[in-house]
Amino acid sequence: MTENNTITCEKFLPHPPAAVWKALTDPELHARWWAAGDIKPVVGHRFTLDMGNFGSQPCEVTEVDDQRLLAYRFAEGSLDTTVTWTLHPEGTGTRLVLVHAGFDLDSPMGRQAFEGMGRGWPHVLDRLDSVLGETA
Repeated sequence: MTENNTITCEKFLPHPPAAVWKALTDPELHARWWAAGDIKPVVGHRFTLDMGNFGSQPCEVTEVDDQRLLAYRFAEGSLDTTVTWTLHPEGTGTRLVLVHAGFDLDSPMGRQAFEGMGRGWPHVLDRLDSVLGETA
């Protein structure tokens, strides 16, 4: 689902919040479902995500609430967007909400990234679910 310059995706994962949190914040697991990079759940931590053909994207963690919320600036200096992951316990699993916000839809690069990531994020979340299934 997209709204204005924001992409929102939601997925129920049949895994506890601690497992989902680890997949979001452990560099080794993160590389298996999305992109390699030295991500850490520490406000102010700067890291780079290797986005393959899209190059290395600098990021900075802006908000952390252990096993509940992780937010970071994404692609600083080019897209200048924000990625926010929110975890909601649901039964024995977790409802994960991703909000990717701040796309400049007036620029060709911003519009292209918005459209491409809007199509791509659901597949990324499916890969996250698969990696969690392998590590359970």
